[in-house]
Amino acid sequence: MPLTELMALAWPMLLQGTFYTLVFAFSSMVLGLALGFVVALLRVARVPVLGALAAFYVSLMRGTPLLVQIFVIYYGLPSAGVEFDPVTAGVLALTLNVAAYLSESMRGAIAGVGAGQWAAARSLGFTWWQGMRFIIAPQALRLAVPSLSNSLISLIKDTSLVSVITVSELMLSTKELIAQTFEPLPLYLMAALIYWALCGAFELAQRYLERRLALPGHRE
Repeated sequence: MPLTELMALAWPMLLQGTFYTLVFAFSSMVLGLALGFVVALLRVARVPVLGALAAFYVSLMRGTPLLVQIFVIYYGLPSAGVEFDPVTAGVLALTLNVAAYLSESMRGAIAGVGAGQWAAARSLGFTWWQGMRFIIAPQALRLAVPSLSNSLISLIKDTSLVSVITVSELMLSTKELIAQTFEPLPLYLMAALIYWALCGAFELAQRYLERRLALPGHRE
C-alpha cells in the first residue's frame, strides 16, 4: 500500500488512540500526584501503622511489573468479587503504579529541604502540618519538579500497556491497523513518532515549569 494512502487511512484511528492515551495519562497523573503526596506525607510524618502500610505499598508497586498489576486488577480481582471495566482498571493500575514512584520523588524532595526551614516554622509557632503546608512543601515542589516530570513522561509510554485489556489507546489502535493493512513497520514508526512528540511536549512543559519555579538568581 502506498505510504500516502496508508497515512490517510491510519491517521484518524491513530489520532483517536492518541486522545485516549492522553485521557489515561492526564487522569493517572492527577490522581497519582494526589495519592503520591499523601503517601509521601504518611512516610515523612511516620504516622503509626499508616506509615508502615504506605512503605509496603511503595515497595509492592515498585517491585512488581506494571503489566502484572494491570492483569491482577482486571483479570484477577473479579474472582474476588471486584470487577472493573477496562478503562477504570487501566486508570487504576496506572495511578497506583505512578503514585508509588511520585511519592518517593516527593519524599526525597521534602528531605532535601534544609533543617533550618523546619526550625523557622517552629519559631513562627507553626504546627508540623502547618510548617509542611506553608514552608516545606512549596520548597520541596521546586526540588521535585525534574524527578516528577520524568515519572510523568514515563507514564505517557506506560499507557501502551493498557492495550492488553482491550482499551483502544494508541498502541491498540496501531495493532488494529496492522491487522487490516499488514504494514507493521510504517505503522509502528508512526506510533513511535506520536509517543515521541507527546513526550517532547511534556519535556518542554517541564523546562518551563522549572524556570517558573526557579529562584530569581538561578533563572536562565
